Amino acid sequence: MDSHPTLLAPAPPGVAVLGPAIAGSERVLTPQALAFVADLERRFGGRRRQLLARRKGVQMRLDAGERPVFADETRELRQADWKIAEAPHDLRDRRVEITGPVDRKMIINALNSGANVFMADFEDSNAPTFANLVEGQANLQDAVRRTIRFVQPDTGKEYRLAERTATLVVRPRGWHLEEKHVLVDGEPCSASLFDFALYFFHNAGTLVANGTGPYFYLPKLESRLEARLWNDVFLYAQETLGLPRGTIRATVLIETILAAFEMDEILWELREHSSGLNCGRWDYIFSFIKKFRADPSFVLPDRGLVTMDQGFLRDYSLLLVKTCHRRGAHAMGGMAAQIPIREDAEKNAAAIAKVRADKRREAEAGHDGTWVAHPGLVAVAREEFDRVLGARPNQLDVLRPDVRVGAADLLAVPAGPITEKGLRTNLEIGVRYLQAWLGGNGCVPIHHLMEDAATAEISRAQVWQWQQHGARLADGRRVDVALVRAILAEEVAALRKASSGDSARRLDLAERLTESMCTSPEMGDFLTLPAYELILTLA
Repeated sequence: MDSHPTLLAPAPPGVAVLGPAIAGSERVLTPQALAFVADLERRFGGRRRQLLARRKGVQMRLDAGERPVFADETRELRQADWKIAEAPHDLRDRRVEITGPVDRKMIINALNSGANVFMADFEDSNAPTFANLVEGQANLQDAVRRTIRFVQPDTGKEYRLAERTATLVVRPRGWHLEEKHVLVDGEPCSASLFDFALYFFHNAGTLVANGTGPYFYLPKLESRLEARLWNDVFLYAQETLGLPRGTIRATVLIETILAAFEMDEILWELREHSSGLNCGRWDYIFSFIKKFRADPSFVLPDRGLVTMDQGFLRDYSLLLVKTCHRRGAHAMGGMAAQIPIREDAEKNAAAIAKVRADKRREAEAGHDGTWVAHPGLVAVAREEFDRVLGARPNQLDVLRPDVRVGAADLLAVPAGPITEKGLRTNLEIGVRYLQAWLGGNGCVPIHHLMEDAATAEISRAQVWQWQQHGARLADGRRVDVALVRAILAEEVAALRKASSGDSARRLDLAERLTESMCTSPEMGDFLTLPAYELILTLA
């Protein structure tokens, strides 16, 4: 926490808002909105902490050799015929969704991109500085009211919303994170409740009046009980603001291996608020490594070889389509991390070809839509889904009775080598991403791929897994702490040539944290937890 925190706004009893003065805080952190945040924290914060403790118990059992199964206690629910609520009109066709952080220019460009949906992200692509969070909420207020504009300082170019824009969906941070600039009864509040409460409180009524609604993406759930908590938050929030049940709609990212075993149950818990499930592929890979960290038989090959057409990733995506469509829910595909390469036509063509093949696979498998990280990929993704969907808004009629996926399929490890290049790339990405993240940028282009917290998590988790189990590189060398430190030092030395001042300080912090997370005896749960403490220190 900041050494000399400053009270930013009049706060209701028991609430303290700490941190630097932020433009827009006077209309985001109002006493009424803060009272709503505090109300949610007091009602639901205890359950959140209990569920986080439950996660630790599950991890201990996995470390001891237990493996996930489809639960007997919910067998009847999985076998029964039921459906979620019908999608609202502006979430029926979601064939292309674009994602990105909540900075002003990004919001305008994404809403104008031609995508069907824009997911404004407070989580993996947003570094949680207090400025980013408060300004992001103010930016979304303006976007909802269509008053948002941005002038590029160096060119004077003005950005405004087009007449027709994408449907807005917001992703709050995950249950495991806290917002330490907001204390409720002396304790940091849930980051999830903070992000949700401010957006919902300020915008839900306007959204409904505009013919849309408060729509959300829910990240990193690990069980139906965590989905139930969100559903109870939704019920209470709607009642408090006088909105009908079901006004809120939420798509759950299936980005943990444990959630893949409870997809039916998660849809059931959120059934009157659900709008589908999404293949959060990058965090899913990270979760696979983390949950089975103690077992050397789960060691993965180079990150670039862990693709959606093999092993646990292929089967989970097919099961997601089958599960969703049986329940009348949208089955969303995963992120294309490539970005256009304008300076090299040949490399750009190769990158676009990869995106096209990935989106064709998703569309032909039965997905109802997909994600892209850059406006330049919207047209490519749309072409592939248009080719399969035609005039249909979705593929809810594609039931995939041919898909048979069991527990063993969801745990199948893809084959492939571990190389020095893969090790070096993971360490470079980890350090470069953290250096940018500590400076407030959570969405970083590296080697023509858009890296975010999820891909950084894969990078550091793979290195930890390889050295923990003494994996061997393709050239025969064993991955150990000494090798990791040597290659990390080489990568940082190259980066240091382009760093000075604050950038150099952030690089030093990023190097130390990367080394710690990759070589410690125990695997840390989330990279962003210790990194957040560094953000507070830098503030």
